[in-house]
Amino acid sequence: MSRVVKHNGAIYLCEQLCADTTKDITHQTQTMLDKVDSLLIQAGSDRKHMLSATIYLKTMDDFVKINDVWDNWIPEGYARARACVTGNMAREALLVEISVVAAEISN
Repeated sequence: MSRVVKHNGAIYLCEQLCADTTKDITHQTQTMLDKVDSLLIQAGSDRKHMLSATIYLKTMDDFVKINDVWDNWIPEGYARARACVTGNMAREALLVEISVVAAEISN
């Protein structure tokens, strides 16, 4: 698997996970988004250039909590296309993961 794929000005991040699966959904979501920030910057983009995101939740019971973290993470005026679905996680302790598509920043 690739952490980041760049193609024709688009950046793809898949299966981005949290830093610590022993923590609650809020912490898992925040550290997952921190990782997305870091990877986007390394790839030549940022969250303002994100085009879409798909968030996978272990249970939809956590939707409100992840949405609160998401809303604080997304810069005002930059809300993007986003889907949020439930899915079976690769590991039992994982509560959330994300896939992101972003545009590369033109120089």
